[in-house]
Amino acid sequence: MTAHDGPIFHLATPDEWTVATATGEVAPPSLGTEGFVHCSTEEQVASTIERHFGGATELLVLRIDLARVAPDLRWEESRPGETYPHVYRAIAIDEVLEVIPWRRGADDPA
Repeated sequence: MTAHDGPIFHLATPDEWTVATATGEVAPPSLGTEGFVHCSTEEQVASTIERHFGGATELLVLRIDLARVAPDLRWEESRPGETYPHVYRAIAIDEVLEVIPWRRGADDPA
C-alpha cells in the first residue's frame, strides 16, 4: 500500500501509557493477537476514536517517530479504499515524540 508523509499516531488509555512507561515500550494486545500495533494518520484519529473508543472519555494520542519505525511499518487496507499504518513490533518509549491528552468534548488535538 502507499506510504504517507505525515505523522502517525497510536491511541492509548492512561492506564496503557502507565504500563508502557514502566516497561519501556508500547505493546498493546493487538501486537500479540494480530502481530502489529494499530496506528492512524492525523486525518484518521477522530474516526478511529469513535470506531474503537466510543465509550472513552480520556485517551492519549501518541505521536510516533515515523523515521524510526519505518523499517517495521506497513500501510495496509483496513477498510475498503482506506489504508492504515501498522507497526509490526512494539514501539519503544523513546520513539514516542509527543503525548497529547484527548478528552471527549474537547477539540481533537491531533
